Amino acid sequence: MKQGGFPERIWRRRPLRALVLIAALPLLATITWPAPPPPPPGPGEAIVLVSRVPFDAGDPSRRRTGSLHFLEGWSLASADDRFGGISGLHVEDGAVTAISDVGMVMRFPLPGARSRISVRFDPLLEGPGPRVRKNNRDSEALLVAGERMWVLFERYNMVWRYDRRSLRAQSAARPAGLRRWGGNRGGEALARLADGRFLVLVEGADDESPFSDAALVAGDPSVPGTAGIRLRYRRPAGFRATDAALLPDGRVLILNRRFRLFEGVSARLVVAHPAGLGEGGTLEGREIARLQAPLIVDNMEALAVTVENRRTLVWIASDDNFSPLQRTLLLKFELVE
Repeated sequence: MKQGGFPERIWRRRPLRALVLIAALPLLATITWPAPPPPPPGPGEAIVLVSRVPFDAGDPSRRRTGSLHFLEGWSLASADDRFGGISGLHVEDGAVTAISDVGMVMRFPLPGARSRISVRFDPLLEGPGPRVRKNNRDSEALLVAGERMWVLFERYNMVWRYDRRSLRAQSAARPAGLRRWGGNRGGEALARLADGRFLVLVEGADDESPFSDAALVAGDPSVPGTAGIRLRYRRPAGFRATDAALLPDGRVLILNRRFRLFEGVSARLVVAHPAGLGEGGTLEGREIARLQAPLIVDNMEALAVTVENRRTLVWIASDDNFSPLQRTLLLKFELVE
């Protein structure tokens, strides 16, 4: 074995993890890993089946985790290959606009008490590189304001702005603070602050570090030449940021996700205030909620915030990776700090 190679480093730093990995090798060798999904087909509509989900299947009376009060939750499933992979979310006027990580925009009504809903699919025809490759539409965050829609593409660390209705591209750029980020560990979360600046967070790759990269862009990040500064985000230990959204009071709500072999998937929500940050500054937050077994949880990727009757509502959706082993969840909470 090469000195300092991957197995040796794990054994030296994490003996238990190394034993688990070695024991799992025969099983891993028998698994046929699915290929990345093909580029999404054209526009159209499909029926999605809706099932209500409990917050805690073992305790129907439980409705609270930290500062979140559970209101409703749904599991969404469809035989149409275009549905799934949700990585960005917007909720407005009783309807959802979501984007998958293969560049498909999905629009549908909030499920409510329905057992099925109709979903409209519209692929992003314009974006970084030809649409024939999935990596060219690796859209990881969505932000909607008025008639404009911003999409963050991870592999290219670019932000594209589209007309919300027609999905025609209006502008595109790679902001200064994002240019050095790696391809598959690039921009993952996008939030527009009250003063018009945009916050961008990366997913991060090094679980041993308490920090991941971030950037604060002075204005529209899709406009070439817009100034930006580099930051770092102090994340919950072992977690990676997957989305962010602005709260009514100007703070930022950040969704973080983690996977552990014996723990499964879990998520934590952090509230942070971006005021006063300068070049090289650190965005630090306060944990307000946890989603982990036995609570309902999956690969939580998308986050939205709305206000209804003076209540702040938090919406969280999961990315099923187009896998039958995972679910597309849409959860509705009230923020009750």
